[in-house]
Amino acid sequence: MTFLKFLISKLFLKNLLYAVALLLGFFLIFFIVIRIYTHHGQAIAVPDLAGLTVDEAKILTKKNQFRIEVADSVFNNDLPKGTIIEQNPMPGSKVKKKRRVFVILNAVNPESVKMPNTVGVSHRQAEAMLKNLGLEIGKLIHVPDIAINNVLKQRFNGAEILEGDLIPKGSKIDLVLGRGLSDQKTQIPNLFESRLMDAKSRILQSAFNIGAVIYDQSILDGTDSINAKVWRQYPSYEDNKLLNLGSTIDIWLSVDSLKFLKTDTLYLNQ
Repeated sequence: MTFLKFLISKLFLKNLLYAVALLLGFFLIFFIVIRIYTHHGQAIAVPDLAGLTVDEAKILTKKNQFRIEVADSVFNNDLPKGTIIEQNPMPGSKVKKKRRVFVILNAVNPESVKMPNTVGVSHRQAEAMLKNLGLEIGKLIHVPDIAINNVLKQRFNGAEILEGDLIPKGSKIDLVLGRGLSDQKTQIPNLFESRLMDAKSRILQSAFNIGAVIYDQSILDGTDSINAKVWRQYPSYEDNKLLNLGSTIDIWLSVDSLKFLKTDTLYLNQ
């Protein structure tokens, strides 16, 4: 009975209340500290860094204390040198302050590679050989020869280049191809809604040359350049419309969705 009386005494209840209040206070302080430490509820959108240098990206992200780290570098002749072309997390992603943002840069100076020997192989085999080494096809020059679409000569900067010569990675190699002993023609490819790299590849695979590449006013930064698609080409595509091998095809690119709604009439007329 004495112990039971103690449990219901004012002294015990008073001490119990103190203990509960102390415990609640401890948990409250603990959760406040954790909330501050983890920046709970303070997610920030990652800005688009495409087209910026690393220094420019650091200035842009300084306020939110993002840490910019270069994960890799590649070389692309079609994009500004020394600028960011990819990032992780992606633009618009919600992250907390002090998050590391990994970026891939477009290298200023490409590495050197040894020129392969494409003479004697087909146009498509030569393209695959060059791509494997990070080289690109420049102009396709067709001349009368019995070996249709076979490589007769390989040129760099207007001069013939020999197997084993060192050249910058990403360089454009001109190929002299046989076109048969008559004026051979082939179907014009339909490039509508193709991205730049795909359009270039299809033009070259069809044995044509890449002409003018024209971006419209909707292209504002590096991301737009990457996402741009062909909305117009000249000569235009039509079923069974043929063009001489080695002819040039000009393309117009845009990210304006309205230009892709007006397909047949606008595309063919322009």
